[in-house]
Amino acid sequence: MDAHRREAENPLVNGRVRSQLRVEGIVQGVGFRPFVHGLATRLGLAGLVGNDTHGVFVEVEGTEGAVAAFLDGLEREAPPLAVIERVTATPLAPTGHAGFTIVASEAGGERATLISPDTATCDDCLADLANPADRRHGYAFVNCTNCGPRFTIIRDVPYDRPNTTMAGFAMCERCAREYHDPADRRFHAQPTCCPACGPTPRLIGARGAGAAGAAGADSPDPIVAAAGLLREGAVVAVKGLGGYHLAADAAGEAAVGLLRSRKHREDKPFAVMVADLAMARTLCEVDAVEAGMLSSPRRPIVLLRRLPDAPLASQVAPGNRSVGLLLPYTPMHHLLLAAVGRPIVLTSGNLSDEPIAYLDEEAAERLDGVADRFLVHDRPVHMRTDDSVARVFAGREFLLRRSRGYAPQPLTLPWRFPRPVLACGAELKSTFCLAKGRHTFVSHHIGDLENYETLRSFTQGVEHFRRLFEVTPELVVHDLHPEYLSTKYALDLEASDGAGLLAVQHHHAHVASCLADNGEAGPVIGVAFDGTGYGTDGTVWGGELLAADLTGFERIGHLDRVPLPGGATAIREPWRMAATYLDATFGDALPDGLGVAARNRERWGQVVALGRSGVASPATSSAGRLFDAVAAILDLRDAINYEGQAAIELEQLADPSERGAYPARIEPGRPFRIVAADLVRAAVEDLGRGVARELVAASFHNGVAAAIVAGCELGREATGLETVALSGGVFQNLLLLERTVAGLEAGGFRVLTHGRVPPNDGGISLGQAAIAGALDRAGPNGHAGRSGSADPR
Repeated sequence: MDAHRREAENPLVNGRVRSQLRVEGIVQGVGFRPFVHGLATRLGLAGLVGNDTHGVFVEVEGTEGAVAAFLDGLEREAPPLAVIERVTATPLAPTGHAGFTIVASEAGGERATLISPDTATCDDCLADLANPADRRHGYAFVNCTNCGPRFTIIRDVPYDRPNTTMAGFAMCERCAREYHDPADRRFHAQPTCCPACGPTPRLIGARGAGAAGAAGADSPDPIVAAAGLLREGAVVAVKGLGGYHLAADAAGEAAVGLLRSRKHREDKPFAVMVADLAMARTLCEVDAVEAGMLSSPRRPIVLLRRLPDAPLASQVAPGNRSVGLLLPYTPMHHLLLAAVGRPIVLTSGNLSDEPIAYLDEEAAERLDGVADRFLVHDRPVHMRTDDSVARVFAGREFLLRRSRGYAPQPLTLPWRFPRPVLACGAELKSTFCLAKGRHTFVSHHIGDLENYETLRSFTQGVEHFRRLFEVTPELVVHDLHPEYLSTKYALDLEASDGAGLLAVQHHHAHVASCLADNGEAGPVIGVAFDGTGYGTDGTVWGGELLAADLTGFERIGHLDRVPLPGGATAIREPWRMAATYLDATFGDALPDGLGVAARNRERWGQVVALGRSGVASPATSSAGRLFDAVAAILDLRDAINYEGQAAIELEQLADPSERGAYPARIEPGRPFRIVAADLVRAAVEDLGRGVARELVAASFHNGVAAAIVAGCELGREATGLETVALSGGVFQNLLLLERTVAGLEAGGFRVLTHGRVPPNDGGISLGQAAIAGALDRAGPNGHAGRSGSADPR
């Protein structure tokens, strides 16, 4: 446990000492007060413990040895969900009083307490759930101090029942007895309840329910009835911890197809919930690290290698060798999976591009016509929160979406923020970040800020975090792009609250995010490869090599620029990027036999002409668009249905055993230019020779990795820097990431990658905040004259 303890010498009176302790960290809602009570009682100490807005306060009195043992046990034996950051001890004069008590919470003062994330049902509660002799047998809301809802039910601090959405459920006599019994694991567990006094599950109809929704609902147990509906091919909306999910039989072709058509989600993979690790291993390869992630209290969706004969519907994850699996994390999930008896699709309860539904009335309206039935309950969700997504890289967790189970636990940085900061993030995979002291509170996943509903979710989240952690931003950070809704929100906030404003370039924020993720300040060679970012020169960046630290950057290299014909339309239609790259490579001498040109012949000439004209065709160095172009050339995808689809399918196509790499020239200069058209030429020539597409896709990936390594070697010659930080959504591609890291390490570089926050735009807000704090610490001259690092106003 990485806790800092500060103590002073205690006065000794009649062989007794008394200490006043302040415990900071995640110490509320995790059974910390009953733990302290039990530890103090065991050691024969007198005193008290309580919650306030800073955390937990404790007074202990007894012999010097007992008090010393208490301080040691406080950190060594803390509850599993507790995260102790600091223990401060102040001596007091002994009183001679006996007994140890838990006192009422104190609400005054500046808030500094931390909130636990929602946590999966613990083994003790699962034992209660399965025990026919237990009064909570089969009860969908069993929990204790070691598990259950936290962040999604808390309205305010301190974390006491009146400040949660459990306030409307008065404890029955038996639950109240457990709640007040220091020997019980539900002692002061705020969500504690039972069938006599807690939330109740119900199965209700939908206005648009069809024949499938009418079947299977005759069981008196709503969860068993919902399971019957799923087995019969229905789509069921399930209310969870942070909002609604849509569930269907994962092996049923018709059921999964029905869900896709109703949800308007054509190709994007669905997550699959399995009852346990044994069931997971019937679908995917699961190594020890992946098993640990699946079964951890955080319970993320984990991307795993699909077994060839996995009994899953083809439309669960079309064209993808991986499947996202997760284990149950609520008692209702455990009961539902046990009753269904096989894997189920469990995907966010929304239509494409909308935030997850979390209010009952909202869900009934938005999911009507999608779900046949609704498995609901009457405990309100206060803060919508999507499932987190992770995979394993280099033997450790690699987050792709940081949300339920992780947020709002802060990332603690090695440096303090002189002023409170709000970083508003980017547009895609939006998060925000509040920073105060050494804590950065990166929000749960919000979604793509492209509509009013998601913007409302963003603003509600900011307000909730500001209230919980009592942060009034004095500095607001935003992306350089003037049309991002997050930028407009920052500008409005500056106008209304009078906070300072700081604009940060997108790819500098990516590199800073990787630095902060690793607790480092730089300087490094930062490789930021993604789809789109607003450049300081007015072009669309996305294939950048920067010499950067937290206060500034220099653009030392980038992928060669090509036109983006039609602007955003070219992002949705990768064949346009194929056209512009093929034009840059071959001009009018386009090779024969290219399927992408044949399929789009009616508009091909127009799009090429548009790109050459520069009209509605901004120049871009985007690595994401390069991957799109090659995916279209390999006949994978002319148009996409979700962000990054073409690149994902290109990674899936590539043969990982292929080690050949296409070469790419580097045009000298500062910045130098990597000629990506060379990679396209090599791919087209290999296709013309009949080389298998799987080998072409792999050689392209290896060529990009080799070009990055060559660019970093040039950067090292120019700057002397030997550490490389890899960031940006393109590095979600594990094949590219593995080949790039291997090549860099073979070349003598030290390599930083992401782990605690995603490499995609979900990590941008952390990078923005880290830059703001560094510039604040450095003062007026901290910019060091680097070009385009940030625009403070």
